[in-house]
Amino acid sequence: MRQDWKPGTLIYPLPAILVSCGISPGDYNLFTASWVGTICTNPPMCYVSIRPSRHSHAIIKETMQFGLNLTTVSMAKETDWCGVNSGRRYNKFEHTGLTIEHSKLISVPLVKESPLSLECKVREIISLGSHDMFIADVVNVKADEQYLDPDTGRFDMMKADLLAYSHGEYFGLGDFIGYFGWSVKKSGKEIKRRK
Repeated sequence: MRQDWKPGTLIYPLPAILVSCGISPGDYNLFTASWVGTICTNPPMCYVSIRPSRHSHAIIKETMQFGLNLTTVSMAKETDWCGVNSGRRYNKFEHTGLTIEHSKLISVPLVKESPLSLECKVREIISLGSHDMFIADVVNVKADEQYLDPDTGRFDMMKADLLAYSHGEYFGLGDFIGYFGWSVKKSGKEIKRRK
């Protein structure tokens, strides 16, 4: 039997992302967010939703740029720490030991340890209630070569050991189940990951 609950945002799991912001070293900051996602493929667009009271909200609103840095299981402690401490009190790059990497097309720092970092320019800010949604164009992606398939050049998300967030808890990704469209493939063969 299923129960009816009051409305809530129980759409999980989500990525555990380190959002980077600030265009001068004194303003550089990182914060952890899971209210992020894809909006459009062409042009490539994404969003991050941030509470107006957060330190980084004003920084991103002023600079209209941010970085989305995917995190790994090995980065879990630093990712959580950046989510529970304020950039008003800490230099998060210094405290966590995460490495600043210069972006290519924006002025915001990226996290070098991240397997994938998206450089984003804000197109629009929508106030929605508890959060403001920063809608952005993805203008560049930095990919760590150690996760690229040497034959195809394709990024191996499973090899990256990405970190996920689910209702207050962190998880690594689980077992491979199938690729998009495998359920309609006419084959008696075992489903294997595509290269």
